[in-house]
This record gives sequence, structure tokens and C-alpha cells, in this order.
Amino acid sequence: MSILLYALLLPTVLVFALLGFSHITPANSPMSNASAFYARLIISWVAMIIAAGYGVFASIALRLAGYGGMSQWATGRVFKWIMWYTTGVMFVVTEGGRIEGGRRGGTEALNERPAVFVANHQTELDVLMLGTLFPKYCSVTAKKSLKWAPFLGWFMTLSKTVFIDRANRATALAAFDGAAKHMQSERQSVWIFPEGTRSYGERPELLPFKKGAFHLAINAQVPIVPVVIGNYSHVLNVKKRIFRPGTIDVSVLPPIPTKGLTAADADALATKTRDAMMSELIRLSTVAPSNGHTPAAAMATGVERETQPAQRRAASAI
Repeated sequence: MSILLYALLLPTVLVFALLGFSHITPANSPMSNASAFYARLIISWVAMIIAAGYGVFASIALRLAGYGGMSQWATGRVFKWIMWYTTGVMFVVTEGGRIEGGRRGGTEALNERPAVFVANHQTELDVLMLGTLFPKYCSVTAKKSLKWAPFLGWFMTLSKTVFIDRANRATALAAFDGAAKHMQSERQSVWIFPEGTRSYGERPELLPFKKGAFHLAINAQVPIVPVVIGNYSHVLNVKKRIFRPGTIDVSVLPPIPTKGLTAADADALATKTRDAMMSELIRLSTVAPSNGHTPAAAMATGVERETQPAQRRAASAI
């Protein structure tokens, strides 16, 4: 009992000590920023453990009730609200009216089912983005090693996560083939980060896309739904040890259909999706976010000069 008590008290004491120290040191100094960074980092890990623990029991209950496909959505919403109340960070969908070929973006596109959702991957904070946006009846893909992580791995296994062994192409392809069949039979969507790793970018940028998500969408003949998260290095910058409260804007683009496409079209589909996401990422990073602050990326990089050419390319692609 005493060990459990210490385990609960130690993070709390550390968080209050670090936040207190950040308030008595000069504002925005490296020492103040680092103290607040580690305080919110501890809070985030504790929040994830609590949400994952809840997710284990929620997944069991929902599967028994016949709603196993909603496990990750239910757990994500718990994580969303814990993080909002403890760190002050929130992701908000801002694009709601864009229409392409009769297909609407914004929150309406999040209801597309089944679909392959693809999003840019910046930092570990994208887990909170998933908790905020994750649609019902959707599963995330993850590297196979996470399957054995306490709490998080248990939850992910119970909630039908698609685990990918990146070191073994044959098993990775088999996992995607199984996911395609499951999507068709259960109308279950899949969420993938096509960059394959976190970019940690301080300006709007996308790493090269891997093709797995696009082969999966074509194989299952379901649409691609691009999700673009504005650069949020002004909220979390791991390299500079900055972690502040803030609202991060997200844009959901209209679904891109794959009906009639074949494996030979995967490269063109990936390029089309990446170009649309890059243009939107630049736009998001040069307009005032929901919290009214000037985007750090625009101020630091002069990326506003790139906006007009990108917007012209996006307009010509519609």
C-alpha cells in the first residue's frame, strides 16, 4: 500500500515543484520553459496511463456488448478531457465548409466510414490529437513493439489496433491485407501516419510518405481522408524544451475516392494527397490560430512568402 501511495504522490509533488519553479524564474527563460516542459510531460504520461487503464476495461466491456469498434474512440475522449483540464492543450477542427467534387471536408469528413485517415505526424502530442478527433469505429496502426507495453499495449491489443512489423515487409503486407478485409466486412476505418515517424518540425513541413496507407485504401476500395494539423512548435517544441497551453488548429480535407484504382495508382494517389496536405499545412501555419496568437512558424521562418504559390497550386488541383 505504501508503494502505491508513493507512486501516486511522487508525480504530483514533482509537477507542483516544477510548475512552482517555472513561475519564480524569469518568464520564457530557458530555466522557466524547461521546468514547465517537464511538469507537463509528467502530467501527459500520467494522463496516458490513466486513459489506457480505463481503455483496457472499456474495450472488454464494449466487445462484450458488441461495440468493440468504438473502444479507441471512447478511450480517446477520456484522454482528451484529462489533458485539457491538466495541460490546457486542445486540438480544434477549423475547416468545415470545403467541398471538392461534391465531397465535404471538416467534421463531416470525419464521419466517412469506412475510410483510411492519414495525418501529418509532428510529436508525441499527436496522441492527444487522436483522442480529440478519432472517429467512432476506427482503429489506429502502430509499430509492433508497442503491443508489449504495459497498459497502452494491452489497450491497443483489445481495441483492434493494426500492428505493423516495419522490419519485416512480408508480415507488414499481411497485416495490411487483413486490415483491408476487416474494413470491408466490419466497416471499420483505419488511421495512419504516412510519414512513418515524427518530424519534430519548427516550420510547416512533411516527411516523405510511405505507401502502405494508399495501398490499403486501394485494396479495400475506400476513400482517403487527409487530416492536416497546423504546426504547433509554439505549443510543444521538444528540441527547445517548450510545452505550453494552447489551441492547435486542424483541417480535415474532403475524402479522396479510390474506386476503380489499382496498385499501379498508389504512387500518384500518395503524391496527390501529400500535395494537398502540404498546401493546407502552409495555409494553417500562416493564419491566426483559434487562440488568436500569431503562428510561431510564420514568424520564425517567413513561410508566409510560400503561401500564395501553394494556394495557387491547390486551387488549380480542385
